[in-house]
Amino acid sequence: MAEQIPGIDPAVAPSGPGCLECEAAQGWWVHLRRCAECGHVGCCDTSPSQHATHHAKDTGHPFIQSYEPGESWFFNFETGEMYGDGPELAAPHHHPLDQSVPGPRDRVPADWQQHIH
Repeated sequence: MAEQIPGIDPAVAPSGPGCLECEAAQGWWVHLRRCAECGHVGCCDTSPSQHATHHAKDTGHPFIQSYEPGESWFFNFETGEMYGDGPELAAPHHHPLDQSVPGPRDRVPADWQQHIH
């Protein structure tokens, strides 16, 4: 049996295909990050609203994983360390392949680059 890492629950599925808060507010994101403890999908720090970081600060959940196709890295908010890999989390491992980046396509403003961090 694999060693359990505090702050990572490999059995928890992601909360959905996009940032929960941006979806609720009809917003948009650049890239997506997944909480490795509860599955919350939030937008990255380049995105206007930075919901993944806000989630980590509000909940104390220390690890996120990229939710982008072809990326499997983790980041630890407590230590500031990035890890090239870690335990395999429950599927799906990334947003839908046909989802635009930034996305969702129909909500990204034409001048989106002026709104990123």
